[in-house]
Amino acid sequence: MDPVIRVIDLWKNYDPNGRENAAALRGTNLEIQRGEVVALYGKSGSGKSTLLNILAGIDRPDKGRVEVEGKGLESLGEEGRTQLRRRRIGFIFQFFNLLPTLTAFENVFLSLELAGNFDHQPAYQALQAVGLEGKENRFPSELSGGEQQRVAIARALVKEPAIILADEPTGNLDSQTGAQVLDLLSGRCRQFGTSLLMATHSPLTCQYSDRILRMVDGRVVEETSCAELPA
Repeated sequence: MDPVIRVIDLWKNYDPNGRENAAALRGTNLEIQRGEVVALYGKSGSGKSTLLNILAGIDRPDKGRVEVEGKGLESLGEEGRTQLRRRRIGFIFQFFNLLPTLTAFENVFLSLELAGNFDHQPAYQALQAVGLEGKENRFPSELSGGEQQRVAIARALVKEPAIILADEPTGNLDSQTGAQVLDLLSGRCRQFGTSLLMATHSPLTCQYSDRILRMVDGRVVEETSCAELPA
């Protein structure tokens, strides 16, 4: 079976002088299998967020190839990448990125609308699944940080994507709430066979992952274990 994500020799350089040793990504290679939960560890500046943004089609590489469900992102064009992102890729951010003028329900339903689905029921079901039944009409400012991240999880899951990319999903939460969010996120992905790639620097994440990778200086350099991660 083909991997849901395949990355081949990916490079991205923001340095104005084009120095290779300053590139955010330096020949990165990666495969994520269907239904797999993967933690990608690395310090700030190691290239984790750049990689996730390119996988989502938000940013574009200088060279290399990215395939999502066997489709090369570069060959899809801008509109094709937008449609793929709306329909097949979920994204969860450290700071939630909920629209403040929309309710919890409206934030989740917007994800369905953009994917071309105008049925309200899946949005209500997604919020119920993440434990927010009865809070559908609350605005983000009326929710705790953990509740906002649960809305973000519901928003990502509701369109039944092939993969969810999570950039520091617990970075703005206390450890107890972070553990609850990771348990919920990894559990729902496993339940629905959705692949999950979590970019993180928190050792807590490894307990919920099938595979643990490390990113150093723009490359995925090794597979590691919880015991090898710094405390």
